[in-house]
Amino acid sequence: MDAPNTLQEAIVYFSDADRAFEYAKRFRWPDGKVVCPRCGKAKHSFLKTRKLWFCYECKKQFSLKLGTIFEDSALPLDKWMTGFWMLVNCKNGVSSCELARTLGITQKAAWFMLQRLRLVLQEKSFVKLGGPGSEVEVDETFIGGKARNMHKAKRRRLSDTVGMQGGHGKTVVIGALERGGKVKTRVIGDRKYPAVHGAVRDFVEAGSQLMTDEFNGYLGLSEYQHQFVNHLEKYVDGQIHTQGMENFWALLKRGLGGTYISVEPFHLFRYVDEQAYRYNMRKDDFGNKISDGMRFADALSRIGGHRLTYSQLTGKEQSPRHEPTGAGTEEPF
Repeated sequence: MDAPNTLQEAIVYFSDADRAFEYAKRFRWPDGKVVCPRCGKAKHSFLKTRKLWFCYECKKQFSLKLGTIFEDSALPLDKWMTGFWMLVNCKNGVSSCELARTLGITQKAAWFMLQRLRLVLQEKSFVKLGGPGSEVEVDETFIGGKARNMHKAKRRRLSDTVGMQGGHGKTVVIGALERGGKVKTRVIGDRKYPAVHGAVRDFVEAGSQLMTDEFNGYLGLSEYQHQFVNHLEKYVDGQIHTQGMENFWALLKRGLGGTYISVEPFHLFRYVDEQAYRYNMRKDDFGNKISDGMRFADALSRIGGHRLTYSQLTGKEQSPRHEPTGAGTEEPF
């Protein structure tokens, strides 16, 4: 059977445990050479009945899931594959409640699964956007409800959370979009010069044409050809505008408000990275549309070298007394 290109085909394809195993194995070790995740050696034997390898170097067994986001998960691969497919291909994301109903698992397990999958989608590339002659839009936005509408206890808790020092008790997110190219995003603590300038310099190659609004936090970026449009007067001045980034913010907020309902600032960067991945994987470098199957294959090729425990996810390793509370559909009940 050929590799799946639609959700229906994916469900049928991965319902076969052996086929799902071989498919994941191909992306876990793309060169076809299985190596032990612990010692990196390739001297081993395969236990077919248990789908395990025994390493002759470290004298331990290892599975396909070891050293990946699937590690220590009791969920079978068919559920992981279906959940992964839905996350990377649903334009506005998929909530943990919806995924739990689809896969027949608990909401808490679905929430944990989605957060582990989002770890894979985080952009790790140090390649900057733009370059001499390229046009890059930079803009920032605020995510979250108004502090005055929150319960006093929640307002106090969020005031101590990194990223809640933005305007009106909201979280600040900054993004850069190369026209005709990709987007990079970051959750920042405030709109002051160090945070804004640091993000722009990390995202954009010096010498690029920088397009922003009139916010004075962008002043002083002398290494760029900086042009701005005053939104108090107009939104577009010829080629000077930030409409591309505004489009991305609209997609992000549609997912946060319509699908996820409420997201804790502690986890916001994961959802921003998820939306940035889907946005960047719409078309390839030649402008051709990327199919759902190709997008899924790209995401699956990243599973190695990632692991996220529940303690890390909820912040318990940093603060033993940290107790995340339920807030809408995206926090575990």
